[in-house]
Amino acid sequence: MTASYLAQFADRSFEWASTSGLRMLLIAVAMIVFLALLKRSVAKLRGLLEGTLPSPAQIQRAHTLTHIVRDVVRIVIVFAGGMMILSEVGIDLKPLLAAAGLGGLAIGFGAQSLVKDVISGFFILLENSVRVGDVVEIAGVSGFVEEIELRTIKLRDLSGNVHVVPNGVIDKVKNMTREYSFYVFNIGVAYRENVDEVMEVLQEIAAELRRDPQFTEDILEPLEMLGVDEFADSAVIIKCRIKTKPIKQWRIGREMNRRIKKTFDAKGIEIPFPHQTIYWGEPKQGEPAPLYVAGLQQPQQASN
Repeated sequence: MTASYLAQFADRSFEWASTSGLRMLLIAVAMIVFLALLKRSVAKLRGLLEGTLPSPAQIQRAHTLTHIVRDVVRIVIVFAGGMMILSEVGIDLKPLLAAAGLGGLAIGFGAQSLVKDVISGFFILLENSVRVGDVVEIAGVSGFVEEIELRTIKLRDLSGNVHVVPNGVIDKVKNMTREYSFYVFNIGVAYRENVDEVMEVLQEIAAELRRDPQFTEDILEPLEMLGVDEFADSAVIIKCRIKTKPIKQWRIGREMNRRIKKTFDAKGIEIPFPHQTIYWGEPKQGEPAPLYVAGLQQPQQASN
């Protein structure tokens, strides 16, 4: 009896291996092949887009979309292959799909934030408001966009920290590197300075910076002088701005500030620092109280 059972088990195993087992192996191999082809196709598509698209902004958007398409197709391949393998094992998929539908409905009620994240991510990609490589501020976090997915956006800030922001919490996007950028200067000078002369000096500094080979390619237009913007407590504020390529505004702004400080020092233009004026109030009647100032007496030099 034992020998006959073993023989029957061996025959059934061989029959299953030659039919369903072989099909399962072929399905697994097909999944691996499709995933490898998908990876190579996405890489070739990215290389093709980099050579044909005219602007870096369009290339960044193409990279973002290809990344999302790759993830979606990968999920479809794994899901379809898994269902086919379960079918070959002998599991009836109808009750499983029905249970999955009911479970998905229940999960949908309990995971509304997840659905909101996915829908918001879809519209972010559709409207092209954020792209990989942009510097943005979303949900109170600023940083360089490293990755955009259907559910989250990953930002890396100046300190190197990575922030993962769910798409569902994004109510507005501040994109600081879309097509071009501006660096805005608020230059404070003393009230005694001639503001027209100061503005001319600023124009000269910007023109010299634009002629510099290290910075000329990043500056798109000459300095735009907006004029006297504010009378502050201890300074007159002159506002101006310079147009640059995306992400280059901070580099240009830092160099411009360095040259402004150096030139103002050489020309004797005062950049005031915060200070206070002491006022001794006068009484309604009579003379104000006298003010005594005590100073240090310089020591006399010893005579030879």
